[in-house]
Amino acid sequence: MTFASLGLSQPILEAVESHGYKTPSPIQLKAIPAVIEGRDVMAAAQTGTGKTAGFTLPILEKLSKGQSASANQVRALVITPTRELAAQVAESVVTYGKNLPIRSTVVFGGVKINPQMMKLRRGVDVLVATPGRLLDLYNQRAVRFDELEVLVLDEADRMLDMGFIHDIRKILNLLPPVRQNLMFSATFSADIRQLAKGMINDPVEISVTPRNTAAPTVKQWVCPVDKKQKTALLTHLILDNEWEQVLVFSRTKHGANKLTKQLGQKGINAAAIHGNKGQGARTKALADFKQGAVRVLVATDIAARGLDIDQLPHVVNFDLPNVPEDYVHRIGRTGRAGSTGEAVSLVSADEFKQLSDIERLIQKLLPREIIDDFDPEHVLPESRLDHRPIKPRKPKKPRVEHQDGQTHGGQRSGPKARRQSRNESDAPTGQGRRSRRRGKPGNASSNSSGNSSGNSSGNSAGNSPGNYAGSRQSDNRANGNFGNSGAQGAAKSSGSRGGNRRSGNRNVNGNVAPSRGRDGGTQSRPVNGNR
Repeated sequence: MTFASLGLSQPILEAVESHGYKTPSPIQLKAIPAVIEGRDVMAAAQTGTGKTAGFTLPILEKLSKGQSASANQVRALVITPTRELAAQVAESVVTYGKNLPIRSTVVFGGVKINPQMMKLRRGVDVLVATPGRLLDLYNQRAVRFDELEVLVLDEADRMLDMGFIHDIRKILNLLPPVRQNLMFSATFSADIRQLAKGMINDPVEISVTPRNTAAPTVKQWVCPVDKKQKTALLTHLILDNEWEQVLVFSRTKHGANKLTKQLGQKGINAAAIHGNKGQGARTKALADFKQGAVRVLVATDIAARGLDIDQLPHVVNFDLPNVPEDYVHRIGRTGRAGSTGEAVSLVSADEFKQLSDIERLIQKLLPREIIDDFDPEHVLPESRLDHRPIKPRKPKKPRVEHQDGQTHGGQRSGPKARRQSRNESDAPTGQGRRSRRRGKPGNASSNSSGNSSGNSSGNSAGNSPGNYAGSRQSDNRANGNFGNSGAQGAAKSSGSRGGNRRSGNRNVNGNVAPSRGRDGGTQSRPVNGNR
């Protein structure tokens, strides 16, 4: 079967053919006719199966027959979890729609928002966006959805894993109720189906690949090695095998930067891509890698989905991922669209648990090969396949944001807040808590107000009733007269202090004249002398 038999127009067929595609993939065979018919679709498809073309081609076919979008309006909205995936989808829209009068753009965070607002001012037929930046643009009245016809949630499972469910529900409430909905996900868990229940009507369900499986054209193998030898082994594999284009995955951002520097010292041109890199640097590194200017691209799992590199031959797991599903998405960067590829994992003894989890997930023991001169001192234990079912992971809780910067219900949390709460609510009447600044216990009978007499040693005493709970100063210096070099005085004061700072008028001879504070009580302070 060919693309022409799926109901696509000639301009789109010419664009597809110029891109080198002749035969549609299984997901495209089932999804394209259903989308053209106007049906809602729930499609389960792994990475590298051609699902992006499975929804962009029919959307372009539908939009080419209608009116262009008005100012600040959108006709088709595609939401993706990551910037790289958004850029990839937007590139596909441009590629397949180059012969059509279709306006499209992509918006995501990490770059200036004003150029994106300018592009939306004329209106766009297809908008590809990440959730956070889309809400920012809507709040600034840069985009509206009155003319929306089609909504696409791409990598819906990933969006739930990353905690975007709160933003997704916000966006759904902004859209018109009458629209076509398309949802593409690696799996359809109970959480995904719960999300789909309120947005999809009588969907066509499509599933073309088994769950958590890589393309059969990808050769997977494990190389046991000590952790301290990983960089030297990677360098050996690249130089000895003359690998010219290698995507290397590191578990941490710091590890990616360190490995990039070490490869550069060995004469291997490498670049890093991770969340701490600016969007401009990430885009440049990816473009240089695709063009061959960079031989090795070192990435964190931010690139595990969304990188579409034609005929990428090699993927290396420098560190195994903590989440076994990420392994499938990592090696899915190679062996795409029927091409062959190789995925090698450098595994040290302390990563045996991650290896076992991955093999349990894919239900396959990965073959091992020890490279000469890199025999590990710490032996990697042999694996045994675990056939027990894997419990689904719970998605991250949605992030609740408030204008005042507090989280979840506006209540402060932590030890400091709990101590403050006890001081405010647990202290009985007339009983003061320990002062935080001076660390002296408070006593309402002697610390709040009263008479005090001073002498050369600076001792003072007071006695008066009062109410004192949780004040910042809790000693008997709060009110009264303090002596200096034998000077004596007396002062009476009454009132209640609740955390105000001391104030008073100073006399030359060391006596202090009482002054009325903001709380209504009198307060005194000497110029110089013992207290």
